[in-house]
Amino acid sequence: MFREFRDFIARGNVIDLAVAVIIGAAFATITTSLTDDIIMPIVGAIIGNSDFSNYFTVIGRIPETFKGNPLSYADLKAAGVAVVGWGQFITVVINFLLLAFIIFLMVRQANRILRRDKEADAPAGPTEVELLTDIRDELRRRA
Repeated sequence: MFREFRDFIARGNVIDLAVAVIIGAAFATITTSLTDDIIMPIVGAIIGNSDFSNYFTVIGRIPETFKGNPLSYADLKAAGVAVVGWGQFITVVINFLLLAFIIFLMVRQANRILRRDKEADAPAGPTEVELLTDIRDELRRRA
């Protein structure tokens, strides 16, 4: 059983998948930083607030023992108050769209490179002159 497991792990696909997951996790942190630290402050400045993730709607009752800031999404959420964090949701959706778009660009470029490599590896066929010469020679031989 151990040998079978070792053979499974040693396959190229499993190792490639592990590398892809690790790189993907690192790439996700870059995209999150891009969204949280660059894009969302710009969007927030355009709509008049620099912290877009603090847009929320309180749908539950704030307990009387609440000691945090009632205007802070994080404080309300930590206290267990029912809040709809629609600003945070929009941030996550924008983060996802950026990540999906960047992955699309990467896959598109990789496909172009692979297509270009396949075209370069394909054996060059006879030129038009060579084909016409072969046809002429074949016609002469038959006549």
